[in-house]
Amino acid sequence: MPIELKIPSVGESITEVQISQWLKSEGDTVKQDETVAVIDSEKTTLDLPAPNAGKLVKILHQAGETVSVGTVVAHLEADGESVKSESVKPSSETKSAGESKTEKPKPVEPAKENSKVDLGKKSAPKEAAAEPKPVSKIETKTSAPDLLAAQKSLSKREEEIVPMTMLRRTVARHLVEAQQTMAMLTTFNEVDMSAVQSARKEQQEAFEKKYQVRLGLMSFFVKATIDALKQFPPLNSEIRGHDIIYRNYFDMGVAIATDRGLVVPVLRDAERLSFAEIEKAIGDFARCAKEGKLKPDELAGGTFTITNGGAFGSLLSTPIINPPQTGILGMHTIQERPVAAQGQVVIRPMMYVALTYDHRIVDGREAVMFLKRIKETIENPARMLIEI
Repeated sequence: MPIELKIPSVGESITEVQISQWLKSEGDTVKQDETVAVIDSEKTTLDLPAPNAGKLVKILHQAGETVSVGTVVAHLEADGESVKSESVKPSSETKSAGESKTEKPKPVEPAKENSKVDLGKKSAPKEAAAEPKPVSKIETKTSAPDLLAAQKSLSKREEEIVPMTMLRRTVARHLVEAQQTMAMLTTFNEVDMSAVQSARKEQQEAFEKKYQVRLGLMSFFVKATIDALKQFPPLNSEIRGHDIIYRNYFDMGVAIATDRGLVVPVLRDAERLSFAEIEKAIGDFARCAKEGKLKPDELAGGTFTITNGGAFGSLLSTPIINPPQTGILGMHTIQERPVAAQGQVVIRPMMYVALTYDHRIVDGREAVMFLKRIKETIENPARMLIEI
């Protein structure tokens, strides 16, 4: 009796997934828990493992199809040994048949070449040697149009149609919804990163030795953002109907770019996490996102989001809010720039930061002061410890 390979539940609100890719073909043997296919949901990419070892005998739904949770997408046959013997036999037959086909032409081609040479020798050898020159000229003239046609075919304009993944469609839909439903506005500031860079340089070795993780920039910005959110609660709220929901907890979304699209895993109760716990959690999220192993509940919710376009060299941008949140902080690349300090022009590592906020809830004054608070905290990291 065949074993059914079903689409598992991937989250409370998710009822459909898209089959992104089959990693195994019909007739392939699989091990228990080996990934057979990759599926896309609205929030993440997941592996579909084999429930038993055996043979993949029938694929019922192809890559690109959208199926409901619980749908049987393939049948397995739990008989690994018989499958192995069957798969070896045709491959050996194919090999022997291929060898017999390739052996036949081998003696024929040299014979043809020798016969041509002999014929040339029996006729006038000098004339035969002289003939190739005009022939080659004639061939060049006649083949020029063909070469031109070939070049045109190589430069032919082509298009490739690739269906959007379910994750990409969902991201696109949310971005459009955000633009259509929110009164989004972006304010900017710049931050002197000297103090943070100095702290990282001084404490990196001891920090990494104790916690087995590097001290990055994100933990500083997560801490600084939480401090600012406490001072300006509207940026940690959301609109529900005609009500504003204020929160006394901070679930920080951290945007991570993957080959399949942008995902935003959430640091739950981030206000309770240490620098090391934040860095470890973000590192784990990045690895799981790359491997397609983020869980749906790790992507749900979030009260505020931080995105770091600077990791890709972005100098300045206007990030789009992740609904139903009220704000998003954009970090950017660090550049050494001349700035005025105590009446002198000095070179400092500077970063532009951007805050996009929902103007329906957040006033311009609050947004500007929120970003200024982050600037002041990053430029004086000791404030994070004594909470002033």
